[in-house]
Amino acid sequence: MSKKDQPEAVTVDKDSVDLLTDPLLNKGTAFPDDERDAFSLHGLLPPHHGDMDDQIERRLSSVRAVNDDLQKYLQLRSLQDSNETLFYALVERNLEEMLPLVYTPTVGRGCQEFSHHFQHPRGLFVSYPIRDRIDDMLAHSRFDNVRVIVVSDGERILGLGDQGAGGMGIPIGKLSLYTGCAGIDPATTLPVLLDTGTDNQELLDDPLYIGWRHERVRGDDYDEFVDAFVAAVKKRWPHVLLQFEDFAQRNALRLLERYRDDLCTFNDDIQGTAAVAAGTLLAAARATGNKLTDQTIVIFGAGSAGCGIARLIVALMVEDGLSEDEARQRFYAIDKPGLLVDDNDDLKDFQKPFARAQDDLSDWEIADDSEDGIQLIDVVKNAHPTVLLGVSGQQNAFDEEVLKAMAEHVERPIIMPLSNPVDNCEATPENVLDATDGKALICTGSPFDPVQIDGTQYTVDQTNNSYIFPGVGLGLLAVKARYVSDGLFTAAARALGDAADVNTDGPGHLLPPINELRDVAATIARVVALKARGENLCESFADDALEQMIDDCRWRPVYRAYRRASA
Repeated sequence: MSKKDQPEAVTVDKDSVDLLTDPLLNKGTAFPDDERDAFSLHGLLPPHHGDMDDQIERRLSSVRAVNDDLQKYLQLRSLQDSNETLFYALVERNLEEMLPLVYTPTVGRGCQEFSHHFQHPRGLFVSYPIRDRIDDMLAHSRFDNVRVIVVSDGERILGLGDQGAGGMGIPIGKLSLYTGCAGIDPATTLPVLLDTGTDNQELLDDPLYIGWRHERVRGDDYDEFVDAFVAAVKKRWPHVLLQFEDFAQRNALRLLERYRDDLCTFNDDIQGTAAVAAGTLLAAARATGNKLTDQTIVIFGAGSAGCGIARLIVALMVEDGLSEDEARQRFYAIDKPGLLVDDNDDLKDFQKPFARAQDDLSDWEIADDSEDGIQLIDVVKNAHPTVLLGVSGQQNAFDEEVLKAMAEHVERPIIMPLSNPVDNCEATPENVLDATDGKALICTGSPFDPVQIDGTQYTVDQTNNSYIFPGVGLGLLAVKARYVSDGLFTAAARALGDAADVNTDGPGHLLPPINELRDVAATIARVVALKARGENLCESFADDALEQMIDDCRWRPVYRAYRRASA
């Protein structure tokens, strides 16, 4: 690194143990002699002088020495709580290895066992009994520079359900990816858990549970609590990016609609999941030489996330020339009662646009006309879809009969079992390839080991939201966007769909490698920033200023020189 490229020195007003226990400032053995002198560190550190490369090697050796992923996760969390610069340098240099450990699937176990391993406070637990103190909690000077908040109420953690206060692992993990993948300064991030109780009796009975021991608050009381939190956030940080994460279906979409016109906010489970799924589908269609508008798509799991995916794909199809009605006719959405049909009185508002007319199904041959409705196998056999996409959380829902039926009428069926963690996945890559005689293109929501086909090993792409939300957030911050539109996510999806050198070998290569996520984030940030300008969601800026605006938002995990604050 040339002298002009070295980061500027930082003025520090802490010393001794206070400096070593501040994770944003601690360098461990990498403190040089002059700083050990200036900040009274001699004796508190061993005599060895290391550098970041030495420290990363030591930490990697320690993580790799254990076989249990939860223990790896806990080691990494401990490092994050003691030396954030080293933590993010380690993650950034080893993204492919670290991503499954700091987030899905391992974060699921981390949330389930959060109370049993809680040691170091991180973020804010805003609990219902102290709802009148929200303004005071946010007011502390240590939060003055906050620019990004990820908030959850812990009710629908991945496919694991209600994890109460343990859901804090999700905001912590998401913000780790904001920094690791997009370079957002960790000093400007804040994880928040809204603790409104839990209906998980196992947690309530656990003597080590750290959350509020009370059944979940519902109805108007819940809404007033969330309103108070959002109002306090907006008052404290008028230009903050607020990301909602892992709220239950009953709340996720309506909270998004409630606040999206009030501040810069989005829900990653709905919009981020939709964008990464749509981007992957665009890439898969390109790989097979077909257009998105040629696809017939089955959405298995028509909740808020599933219908969110469908809505975004419809928007892309409309951009590509179809009418909205024509685009919706390309979809078959299946939920607990079976295929969504328009004579079902129990349809939720967000499901109704994707309900099929009964008249459209009059000539279908239904194998099972039970009271359970039209099931997945019936839809596949009659509709001959080209795409099967699962967000149901139902393990092995894509069974051999369904997969064989998919391959019967389509040369290269696109199979996307997106539920996570692994135990909730609708099908494993091996099962998909076996049932389709290797014809299927596959993307999964959870990481799987490479598959072997005729002696050749192939990687299975993971449609991880980390391909989308870090870049979206970076673009929003770079241009100081006031609001977040659906158009920003369609732009992000198209950018992702164009990002990989696709091929159809084995299960298909549809997404860029994980170790290129930082480049992907920068690419998506650019298109999001330009789209935000085009939709008047931010102040105007010159094209040639954009790169610097994005770069100004990117923090790099390098040790900076310290100078002591004047007495």
